[in-house]
Amino acid sequence: MREVAHIPAKIHTLKSIQPMLQLWKLRGYKVAFTNGVFDLLHEGHIFSLSEAAKEADILVVAINSDESVKRLKGPERPLNIQDARALVMAALTMVDAVIIFEEDTPINVITTVMPDVLVKGGDYTVEQIAGAKEVIANGGKVVINKIIEGISTTGLIAKMRS
Repeated sequence: MREVAHIPAKIHTLKSIQPMLQLWKLRGYKVAFTNGVFDLLHEGHIFSLSEAAKEADILVVAINSDESVKRLKGPERPLNIQDARALVMAALTMVDAVIIFEEDTPINVITTVMPDVLVKGGDYTVEQIAGAKEVIANGGKVVINKIIEGISTTGLIAKMRS
């Protein structure tokens, strides 16, 4: 039987991830960070997460809490509760740590983690990305992954409803 006990151990609070961050940085590991809702995991997410993981030794993923998703996406979202979304995210081999955040943007998580690389998928500019100026000011870089056209959770939901 396969061992899966490590999966929940990858889910952290801002406080519980601190010792891990210190250890990774002590070992000289480069840390990448990305975030999102990740309501229905699809090929666009896998592509973006894989690309983010290539940027560093460690990938930290922040996911919006249920209340944050409702504020950003509307009262019918999320489809999956935050604990389920965090567990699915933690099960991915390219993800080293998962944090759930309550705010509408992950700025507090980003400035706490202070990654070497901040990765965002989509058609953003660096100026539009929460935490970009802080990461750059700290000597890090920002990477914007291309998106796979026609693939989105919103599109999948619309397809299921029709």
